[in-house]
Amino acid sequence: MLTIPNLISFARLLGVPLFLYLLLGPHADVAALVVLAVGGTTDWVDGYVARRLRQVSRLGELLDPTADRLYILATLAGFTAREIVPWEFTAALLARELLLFGSLLVLRRYGYGPPPVHYLGKTATFILLAAFPTLLLADAVPSAATAAGAIGWGLAWWGLVLYWAAGVFYLIQAARLIRTARREAR
Repeated sequence: MLTIPNLISFARLLGVPLFLYLLLGPHADVAALVVLAVGGTTDWVDGYVARRLRQVSRLGELLDPTADRLYILATLAGFTAREIVPWEFTAALLARELLLFGSLLVLRRYGYGPPPVHYLGKTATFILLAAFPTLLLADAVPSAATAAGAIGWGLAWWGLVLYWAAGVFYLIQAARLIRTARREAR
């Protein structure tokens, strides 16, 4: 449980409320940007360290996507409150999360846990976690607004499309598991 990758994931989790405080409290956008960028970059680091040190654990497999989702949800909440992103963008990402949460509840009813993380989901998360600091940079630094805004929104829309594509893939996985469970129950 107390492995280096898990400690990195716990540190990532602690960054979520710090990010929200900096963004919404004192509007310390540059500091919030640093916390968000570090949180997004260490998403890759914890997995790499776990594999390299052979410290892959079930807790780590749960902590990593939890930290990713919390960063995404916290960022969306903060960005929507500050009007950095429109509510429609937030609603599109949240709708996917609600759909997958519903499928997870159904899977649990059949005795299954969450499906394994797929590379498409990891890619979508990576792109979103790159888009968010870029969008915050565009909002916080007027001289970078044009370039950072274009890059940030390009990444954000691409990330949204891949996020939904990964969601569809997870739903297909869930449907297969449920069909198998129903066949075995007969």
